[in-house]
Amino acid sequence: MHWAYLSMAIIAEVAGSAALKQSAGFSKPGFAATSVICFGVALFFLSLALRTMPLGIAYAIWAGAGVVLVSLLGALVFRQSLDAAALAGIGLIVCGVVVINTLSNSINH
Repeated sequence: MHWAYLSMAIIAEVAGSAALKQSAGFSKPGFAATSVICFGVALFFLSLALRTMPLGIAYAIWAGAGVVLVSLLGALVFRQSLDAAALAGIGLIVCGVVVINTLSNSINH
């Protein structure tokens, strides 16, 4: 069940980040409120995942997946460009999350 909670936390965090971008520095109340709510939901679901997952592992996956998804969202929705260094860094983050999920015994404790 912790994977479902962590997935919900990631989705809510990405939605909150998109709303934050659209809030234009909190000058658009609807987007600002959406951002705050989404971040609250993200933290709630992250806290549920932490009941059975180690903090460092859960946070690494949450943050790493969030960085990758927000970067893709920025490129696709907001037309923000990603240069080679940014793509390489994102690739390294993905590799790190894969290593944690496939090789680490920490996640099972």
